[in-house]
Amino acid sequence: MKLNIALLAGDGIGPEVIDQAVKVSNAIAKKYNHEINWTPALTGAAAIDAVGEPYPDDTHAVCEAADAVLFGAIGHPKFDNDPSATVRPEQGLLKMRQKLGLFANVRPTFTFPSLIDKSPLKRERIEGTDLVFLRELTGGIYFGKRGREDNGNTAYDTCTYTRVEVERLARKGFEMAMNRSKKLCCVDKANVLETSRLWRETVQGLEKEYPEVTVSYEFVDAVAMRLVQWPNSYDVLITENLFGDILTDEASVISGSMGLMPSASLGTKTRLYEPIHGSYPQAAGKDIANPLATVLSAAMMFEDFNLTEEAQAIRDVVNKSLVEGVVSEDLAEGKKAYKTSEIGDWLASNI
Repeated sequence: MKLNIALLAGDGIGPEVIDQAVKVSNAIAKKYNHEINWTPALTGAAAIDAVGEPYPDDTHAVCEAADAVLFGAIGHPKFDNDPSATVRPEQGLLKMRQKLGLFANVRPTFTFPSLIDKSPLKRERIEGTDLVFLRELTGGIYFGKRGREDNGNTAYDTCTYTRVEVERLARKGFEMAMNRSKKLCCVDKANVLETSRLWRETVQGLEKEYPEVTVSYEFVDAVAMRLVQWPNSYDVLITENLFGDILTDEASVISGSMGLMPSASLGTKTRLYEPIHGSYPQAAGKDIANPLATVLSAAMMFEDFNLTEEAQAIRDVVNKSLVEGVVSEDLAEGKKAYKTSEIGDWLASNI
């Protein structure tokens, strides 16, 4: 198979972790007789510095023409620490999602047997956890009207959803549940928010089309509590943009490190794959970041191309690295910590 992949390294540790995913993907391509054409493009703070825009038109054209996008991270402290900045790296991320129609973010959460005791949660609470969040990505408060009034002393952000936006995400959730354990949880705040009531009634209206799926409806605060108490009681969870952003970061600690969790963003045409962690600017350029989430994001990419054997080969070699202690400093715990580039080399050579 010939694959054309847009490569958006972004900011901070993005370029370093992306490099390792490319090494692993190229090793897979060589082993299984595929051809990958990588096309780099600018985004985030790097793009602002180069052209003054966090998601340039040239980058969008590269992404539109690609079969998929492999993405690193966005963000830089010089913008985080400047509330008055009118152009920000994160604006590029939102613009990219909107222009590429990336409406569904898939974030799996699972445990690694060799790391089960590295989680801050007790073994008996998290063992066997294998859940997936489906987060709506192009609506809600992040895309609603916002502004300032009263000479800047009053600020507002508006959360808006349409039934169409909710339904297309919910259908993805039902379809995913049908291929897993036929359990779906709709996460909302319907006791308070009108948008959540729209979410709940829309999902209820779809239940009859998927009679095999058992659907539960839970408030977001209850789910936040249960995620750290009984995470393995969940399978597929669907929710809106803000709730999903917060809950998926909370869920990432179950595995023991945010540096282990991959994600995919699905659209009408383009698909994007990225680690769930941020740009981690404190580690940028030090060759110490954990690249495994980005490598596992590449595995999700191969899976979506129906290259299941290739995807499993990546997962197997990642598990092998964890068992044998070929890990970065966040997982080393006093033992030898491998550099980011060393882990990538090791994974590629073992493939």
